[in-house]
Amino acid sequence: MVWEEDSEAAYSVIINCEEQYSLWPNWKAVPYGWRMAGNAGTKAECVAYINEVWTDMRPLSLRRQMDEEARAQEPAHELDPSNRKSS
Repeated sequence: MVWEEDSEAAYSVIINCEEQYSLWPNWKAVPYGWRMAGNAGTKAECVAYINEVWTDMRPLSLRRQMDEEARAQEPAHELDPSNRKSS
């Protein structure tokens, strides 16, 4: 269902467990699996907020998986010989 566009209508920014953001009209109940992200205002204000905070479009689970894979591929760091104490 599509709601009518109103530049002065009140909206909220919502976020899901994958840290994906959405613009949501205040008159509608927040859908299951989503929660308020703490920002409300006009559509333009909410879109500006989303553009500011949602800089990585990848879902949280994908970011975590990619981070784990990157850490697994890192070479083991050897001690720098110049830092060793001579005995």
